[in-house]
Amino acid sequence: MPGGILLGDVFPNFEADTTIGRIKFHDFLGDSWGILFSHPKDFTPVCTTELACAAKVSDEFKKRGVKMIALSLDSVEDHYKWSKDVMAFGNAAGSPLPYPIIADEKRELSVQLGMLDPDEMDKDGMPLTARCVFVIGPDKKLKLSILYPATTGRNFDEILRVIDSLQLTAQKKVATPVDWKVQLNIKTILITDNVDKFLILLLMMAGFFSESESED
Repeated sequence: MPGGILLGDVFPNFEADTTIGRIKFHDFLGDSWGILFSHPKDFTPVCTTELACAAKVSDEFKKRGVKMIALSLDSVEDHYKWSKDVMAFGNAAGSPLPYPIIADEKRELSVQLGMLDPDEMDKDGMPLTARCVFVIGPDKKLKLSILYPATTGRNFDEILRVIDSLQLTAQKKVATPVDWKVQLNIKTILITDNVDKFLILLLMMAGFFSESESED
């Protein structure tokens, strides 16, 4: 991603003001997986639907040991007000937003991470942030980046599916095929080319997959 970071890079340990106070990103993550998702602007229709959806599925991220944090270009005070709208839109009025939002008013973090969308401007002619998704592993390295234009909302079911694959393949020397979902069949996997035959045999003996699966 131009101006940003690449897969396998250590994610910047930035400091930022958020709706839970000032944080250092690596301290916020601790030993957990993390997801950072950016938004062009508070109170906008698409962003509100995304944050409401993220709030609804926050328990799914929690089950996977993934800490969530959002980013938008407005102030912390605006984020507090917007959070109320988000939860009301998601039929949970009065409940707190289950994850913090970073205030990036000066666009410093957006520039550092390569998140600005040159085709979408605010009323002052300044570029807005694209809808970026960063998944960071417990080793603080970038495991996944997805870049959506500001005009296109995200699919959080797909993000959860990808996290399932990332977490599985971080532990097992396998690869997941098209449309793979852990809820459907955790044994529908493909063996990566760099796994030696002895290790494949050990995995088969452990019952992780069948011989036919190893030959796909």
